[in-house]
Amino acid sequence: MRAVVQRTNYAYVTSEGTESGRTGPGLMVLLGVSRDDTEEDARYMADKICHLRIFEDEGGKMNRSLLDISGEMLVVSQFTLYGDVRHGRRPGFTEAAAPEQANVLYETFVALVRQMGIHTETGVFRTEMVVTLANDGPVTILVDSKKIF
Repeated sequence: MRAVVQRTNYAYVTSEGTESGRTGPGLMVLLGVSRDDTEEDARYMADKICHLRIFEDEGGKMNRSLLDISGEMLVVSQFTLYGDVRHGRRPGFTEAAAPEQANVLYETFVALVRQMGIHTETGVFRTEMVVTLANDGPVTILVDSKKIF
């Protein structure tokens, strides 16, 4: 799994013209699932992202996690995170999971985050979406369950 994690003041997503999720301060997570991912990848990502110390403490140091600040999370499925542009100009998506597998693992990730007590909103899987957010900092972190980066 891959994620683009952005620290936000707020975020919301609309799907086909209808708002499907809105959050206050916390994280916006674009989540991609590869064809090799399993439930273990979803567990790793949920734990890693919820415990990332990317929120400032009283001294202005990034030392607090989403759990520490009681923040919220907006999660949007993003298969294009597995777009391969090493050859040619059109991305190839052979590493992205098939929609059925991707949806199961996406939903698993969301359920795991909610089990940690984090208010979590989502986009609508396999629809055209528009994401709006205020990136706080800006702080943007890339996370990969295979630890590629």
